[in-house]
Amino acid sequence: MSELQFRDYELNEEIIRALDVLNYLEPTEVQSKVIPVALEGQDLIVKSQTGSGKTASFGIPLCELVDWAENKPQALVLTPTRELAAQVKEDITNIGRFKRIKAVAVFGKQPFAPQKIELAQKTHVVVGTPGRVFDHIERGTLPLNRIKFLVIDEADEMLSMGFIEQIEQIIQKLPRERVTMLFSATLPDAVKNLCRKYMTQPVDIEIEASGLTTAAIEHALIEVRQAAKFGVLLDLLTVENPESCIIFCRTQDQVNALFRGMADLEFPVDKIHGGMMQDERFEVMNAFKRGQFRYLIATDVAARGIDIENITHVVNYDIPMEKESYVHRTGRTARAGKSGKAVTFATPNEHKWVQDIERYIGFSLPVMKAPSADAVAYAKPAFDEKLGKQQVRKKGKTEVMNQDIMKLYFNGGKKKKLRAVDFVGTIAKLEGITAEDIGIITIQDNVTYVDILNGKGTLVLQAMRDTTVKGKLLKVHIAKK
Repeated sequence: MSELQFRDYELNEEIIRALDVLNYLEPTEVQSKVIPVALEGQDLIVKSQTGSGKTASFGIPLCELVDWAENKPQALVLTPTRELAAQVKEDITNIGRFKRIKAVAVFGKQPFAPQKIELAQKTHVVVGTPGRVFDHIERGTLPLNRIKFLVIDEADEMLSMGFIEQIEQIIQKLPRERVTMLFSATLPDAVKNLCRKYMTQPVDIEIEASGLTTAAIEHALIEVRQAAKFGVLLDLLTVENPESCIIFCRTQDQVNALFRGMADLEFPVDKIHGGMMQDERFEVMNAFKRGQFRYLIATDVAARGIDIENITHVVNYDIPMEKESYVHRTGRTARAGKSGKAVTFATPNEHKWVQDIERYIGFSLPVMKAPSADAVAYAKPAFDEKLGKQQVRKKGKTEVMNQDIMKLYFNGGKKKKLRAVDFVGTIAKLEGITAEDIGIITIQDNVTYVDILNGKGTLVLQAMRDTTVKGKLLKVHIAKK
């Protein structure tokens, strides 16, 4: 762990303030190596495993380097999945909150029009999946002429999902003068070729780990017949009694069946898979982050974009067919310096996949016996007690960041010739208010939303009922969530 503090990077005071609120105390290894190079504007190739803090390693420099006054996007971040795009957008918004950095996420399976409207506002950072980003470029709704930074996140996953060609098409449309940063858990040849083709003397950074998976994870393998899996899972959960656990299945049908089985036994459980509507998936993920239930049953769709620091256990109810998936699944635990446990079920005819995984991660998975009847009986009282307890609601990073923020609605926007500077100029002159109390401003055709920071929302709300903006008295109230 680095002895450096984030203050040592001479970051904008507004960014330091946000990092303090987020409880980012000192840089992780990847952050301490990436941030200084990124701040100098050099191209970067970063090989780093999941859960190492890499989103902040590029998010902090992006928030530092973008110019708030510029209306068009200056940074583009490409991610393989919709969940990860939403997560990265949330992280960048939090880091840039007090600098009023506006990040927008664009991805498929959601209507195009609202994204188009959002991109028409002042936007500093766009985060998206390659398909939807390319759609916006083709339709002229994502201007590229001011893009100075390109981040390609989870490049190996982009490759396995078939996005590399589309990424090349996007890169070819970007300004040549830009900083390009690529992050990947592994560096296959196709990813290396992409780097050679589109980067200028990139700095190579590799964060060493014990094999491909962090030493903070305790791995275990249980050999079990398919028909006995459910019973063994119940026994395992009783003995382990996890605080927060993800159970991975191979198919949507298996997720649904296991969810029904556990819900019938009144486990605090929910599910997520690719067959669900995107909004429903986000709802489940947010509820899991808040600690509203303890067990999440998921397909691999959830192995990316889950950034929850206190997942204590991962169970591979079905062994992953692809060795890379083992790393991504188990990487959901032991994040942010914590330890975790990953238990994999393997049926007698699945030894081939076990061997593939072991060769890939560089060590044998320790075999453990299924819990004995005595062990289950001994653990049952503590398990039942925890099961009956009310879940402790956790505050997510965004909720912590937003607790002193009030979003205000004004019934005037672009059509009344109103600009962000008009609102800043007016609100900052109110008694007891400074420009530092004003957050992100979103101006649409007929309405404007202004974030008021530092618990000053009520003060601004009352004062603006009698104060004009550019000579116009606007209706103002707390914005609906």
